[in-house]
Amino acid sequence: MIRFTRIHHLLLGVPVGALAAARAFYGGVLGLPEAPRPHPAATIWYVVGGIELHLQEVAEPVGPRSKPHPAFEVADLAGARQELAARGVAIEPASVLPDGRQRFFVRDPFGNRLELLQLA
Repeated sequence: MIRFTRIHHLLLGVPVGALAAARAFYGGVLGLPEAPRPHPAATIWYVVGGIELHLQEVAEPVGPRSKPHPAFEVADLAGARQELAARGVAIEPASVLPDGRQRFFVRDPFGNRLELLQLA
C-alpha cells in the first residue's frame, strides 16, 4: 500500500497571457507569498502552510461552474470573508460540514474555485 504523507502542490490554470492578473489576485488580493521556481516556465508558485500552489497558463478555458479547487484553512473565516468582500470579491456560500467546519467559496478572476474554511 502506498503511504501518502501530505499534498505537495495544487495546480490551477489561468488563461494564456494572464499571469500578471493572477499575481495581482493571489499575491495582492489574497496576500500569498510568492515562491521561487526551480525552472523558468509560464507559472507562478506560492507556498501556503508548506503546500505549494502553482498557477500555470493553459489554453483551455476554466469556466465559472468548475468544481475542482484548493481549500485554504484560515484562522478567522469571518474576517477573511469581510476582507474579501471589501475588496469586491464575490462570496459563494457553502454548507457547514458535518464535522463543524465553516466554509465559503470565491472565484479567482479566471473562474477557478477557491474554498476558505475554518476548522471547528
